[in-house]
Amino acid sequence: MSGRSCKKKRREAIAAATTLTEALVDHLNVGVAQAYVNQRKLDHEVKTLQIQAAQFAKQTTQWIGLVENFNQALKEIGDVENWARSIEKDMRIIATALEYMYKGQLQPSAS
Repeated sequence: MSGRSCKKKRREAIAAATTLTEALVDHLNVGVAQAYVNQRKLDHEVKTLQIQAAQFAKQTTQWIGLVENFNQALKEIGDVENWARSIEKDMRIIATALEYMYKGQLQPSAS
């Protein structure tokens, strides 16, 4: 091989290595760029999910409050119903007592 031929081959090898390196770097850059885009999308999705989770937690707290208020109202209705039954029972006892007294007054006394 002559010196020129060797230099030419060397330049060709360097050019080929440079082309290969540039192609590899370009390929890696595309991958890195895609990873960056994916990471940004994931970050956005995470933020959106956090906001939605906070809203759901707030709404759930409101629902729990409504259910607790409803349960309290049902207990109060039950208390009123028990009170009404007690009053009704007392009224029946009074009505029966008054009826006996009335019937007793209508009967002639044996004197």
